[in-house]
This record gives sequence, structure tokens and C-alpha cells, in this order.
Amino acid sequence: MSEHEKWMAEALAQAKTAIYRARPNPAVGCVIVKNDRIIGRGATAPVGGSHAEVFALTEAGEQAEGATAYVTLEPCAHYGRTPPCAEALVKAKVSRVVIATLDPNPLVAGKGQAILQQADIETIVGVLETQAIELNRGFLKVMAGGLPYVRLKIAASLDGRTAMASGESKWITGKAARQDVQHFRAISGAVITGIATILADDAQLNVRHLENIDLNQIVQPYRIILDRQGRLPLDAKVLQNLETVMVMTPHREDLAKLGVLQLPVQSLTDLLGLLKSQYQIYDVLVEAGATLVSSFLTEKLVDEVIQYIAPMYLGQTARPLNQFSFSTMQQRLNLNLFEITQIHPDVRLRLKPIYE
Repeated sequence: MSEHEKWMAEALAQAKTAIYRARPNPAVGCVIVKNDRIIGRGATAPVGGSHAEVFALTEAGEQAEGATAYVTLEPCAHYGRTPPCAEALVKAKVSRVVIATLDPNPLVAGKGQAILQQADIETIVGVLETQAIELNRGFLKVMAGGLPYVRLKIAASLDGRTAMASGESKWITGKAARQDVQHFRAISGAVITGIATILADDAQLNVRHLENIDLNQIVQPYRIILDRQGRLPLDAKVLQNLETVMVMTPHREDLAKLGVLQLPVQSLTDLLGLLKSQYQIYDVLVEAGATLVSSFLTEKLVDEVIQYIAPMYLGQTARPLNQFSFSTMQQRLNLNLFEITQIHPDVRLRLKPIYE
């Protein structure tokens, strides 16, 4: 590991402390290094608070002059809720800024680096870039002009079944795997499910436990129920915390009286566009049954599949994990497996669909 990678790893560790609280801002970390030691650390505060560079520079104080700043995302160049971080680094008179990855946000997009270079501050870009991108997949995708980053979570048996024919599904995977899902909910701006899942499981789909994390310090995801026929019961558990619930449904007066935010019935593509433009939701987790799973994949909207496989067989009458009706090998959907992790007693696969 090079010297720059060593200190960027420290900046990434700072960024990871902000992944549950920073939305819709990216989770960014910064360390200020001088004479081979860290003199300032910082990570993105909740919305309205300071950015990582400001915290690190404040801690470093006057020692920041001549130091090197390591930051996981290009310093911002525009006035928003806070002043530009690039200008703060110039004002502090750091001598070098090492950046993991540039920011595709049109308000930044190389402008932060340009401000630094115009002040004769050396810049280095691309140190541990892959790790930095992983922390802010949704933000980076949306800022580059795309739809939100969609993760599709599936829990299935070895023979690809998600529930018994009766609908019984508790529990296919073990406690550790179910706990692991809490992380993916917590990094998401929204969890999307279908009405069938609510009717079958009375699911809440919120974040209820994270190891060593105070839940009061996280931003809970919106729970979005797709209910095209207006079947959501008023006593569903998901309606107990209305401030984080959206229902895509034909307009219902009874839901309106409760204060439920109702979305018009629309395509999945349009829904993702709405979440991006109106609600600044950049990461979406889909936890649903075979119908919705198949729809998201068929419409090529899934960026990543997170599949938990339990070491059991449920048999041919149990419910399948998708509704594809392929008749030839040419029709198959291929996926690229990029990570495999044992979460005792289950296995978690992370895969990227390969769309033609």
C-alpha cells in the first residue's frame, strides 16, 4: 500500500461513519496529514451541517498550512447550504489535495479541482477510487444523469424458492442474514415493495437495528408500496410511521384522511424518475415478491442483485423467486457475480445483471 493509499484509507473510514446519516448528500470523509500524522478528521454531517473538509480543517487549525488533504470525493465548488469546500482548502493554504474520485454533479464536475489548481495547490485524483465510488453509488449515478441506483434483495432456498405454496416464508434465511439486510435498508433513500408482500407478511420494511449504531442518528428510508388496485388495509403496520410512507395507488380518500402521501399510478421507470427529481432519493432497495422482482429485471432497472441463499430445499410446489417464462437459452438473463460472503448459515451473493 502506497503512502497516499494509506491516508486515503483513513479518509474512507471517516466517510463510512456518515453512510447512514448524510442522505441525500454523499457520504464523504477527509483527513489532513502533516509530518506523517493526521492533524484533522471529518465526515459529512446530516443535511444542513458542515462537509467533511470543514470539520477536518477546523480540527487542524493553523497547522493545515502546507499539509496534504485526503478527501474521498472532489471538494464542492458551489454555494449551497454551505460555502464551497474547495475555497476553504485554498484559504487554509494546504499544499496538496488527494482526491479519490471526481464529482459528476454539474455544479462541481472538475470545478473543485480547478479552483485548487488555480491556487497552485497540487491535486492527485484516483487514489482508492473504486472503494470511494462504492460508498456513493446512487449519488454518483444520479449526478451523472441516471436514475437512482436500484438494489434488488432476494432471499431464497437452494432450489430458488421464496415461500411455501401457502405463502409461509418465516424464516428461509437465518437471523444474521436478516440483520445484514438492515444495512442495505439503512443506506437506501427508499425501500420499494408490492402490495402482495404487505398483505402476506404485514411487513414494516424500516431499519430496526444496526450494530453499534444509534437509530436516532440515521435517516430512515421511505417505504413505498406499489398498490395499483387500492388494496392496502388501513391497519397495516407500515402505516404506523406515516412520515416515511408513500403509496402508489389510485387516489383513496381514506388514506388522504390519514395523511398518507399518495403517488399516481405510473411505470417503474417514471416512479424512479419521480423519486429522483422530487424527493432526492438516489438509492433504492427493492424487497418484493416474484411479480415485482421480474418487472424490475425485465425493464432493466436493476443495478445490483443481493441474493441470500439458504441451505435448504423447499420443493417444487413452493413459490419461485421470479416469473420469467424463458423458452430458449438465448432469452436467459446473465449476471456477473462480484462478491460472495458467508453469513452463517446462509450465503450472500452480490451480482450485476448483464443487459444486452
